Amino acid sequence: MGLLVDGIWDKDATGDSVASDRFERSKAQIRNWVTKDGSRGPSGSGGFQAESGRYHLFVAWNCPWAHRTLLMRALKGLQPHIPISVLAPRRTDAGWVFDPDNGYVDRLTGGAALHEIYTAGTEAYTGRVTVPVLFDTKTGKLVSNESAEIIRMFNDAFQNFAGNKSDYVPASLLSEIDDWNAYIYPKLNNGVYRTGFARSQNAYDEGVKDVFEALDRIEKTLATRTWLLGDQLTEADIRLFPTLARFDVAYWSAFKCNLRRLIDYPNLWAYARRFFALPGVADTVKLDIYRRGYHSQSEVRNPHGIVPLGPLVDFSEAI
Repeated sequence: MGLLVDGIWDKDATGDSVASDRFERSKAQIRNWVTKDGSRGPSGSGGFQAESGRYHLFVAWNCPWAHRTLLMRALKGLQPHIPISVLAPRRTDAGWVFDPDNGYVDRLTGGAALHEIYTAGTEAYTGRVTVPVLFDTKTGKLVSNESAEIIRMFNDAFQNFAGNKSDYVPASLLSEIDDWNAYIYPKLNNGVYRTGFARSQNAYDEGVKDVFEALDRIEKTLATRTWLLGDQLTEADIRLFPTLARFDVAYWSAFKCNLRRLIDYPNLWAYARRFFALPGVADTVKLDIYRRGYHSQSEVRNPHGIVPLGPLVDFSEAI
């Protein structure tokens, strides 16, 4: 899908790769942190102080990593303080692009493609151009394109502006949150991609086994809990939900994660609907976009570009 190489877009270069027959996701490279006082965070440079309206978030509805940031932004009530621009739900030879005719507008610069934002906000960047990415309008620099770190910034650094003061990463639960994240990410969040992009039976079998091992474990956990860690909603739940939101309409069919549907898990299905009912969450879920996006034309997975009509999913169904 193309890369930036020394700040120049190369439409023929590739980022995520399949080493032999197994999918490997490249790592985010821009790792600065917004902090309450502008001090340096766990990585990157300092100077990024939390301020209302200073930072602009670039996302795409179909990207589950971007979905994490939209969820934390909504749950914390940060919509008035962190504006967004939404990329079109497809990639072209120019990578992630805007489509003003259909409402996908760069509300910060009026640009045509996300790689222009990367070039403007970094120095001779080489790598994938991904969403989400957080841009500092004061310095003209990119802050971060690592979703896991952006959501922690939203939870903590912007607390003074948050409409909802709930702490989704409390120190008392940090170890358990990190344990769940470390389990769910490789087996489920990225496991569906390891399954869908596998190029051998063995690689597919490994991926799908991990996906359903994780779903089975979470289903069992939720038999006695409202959320993953008990009665308190945490970041671990926020990182899990984007995969669940896409599971039946996309991963089940497009990625062949089809041993069971989400709706076949009573506890998980109730949990997903409970999360969907939280304030602001429904506005971040775009089932038709997921269905069309994951079933877009692909020489390997869907050569004719046929988009299935089902299964039908209703997260607003009563619990």
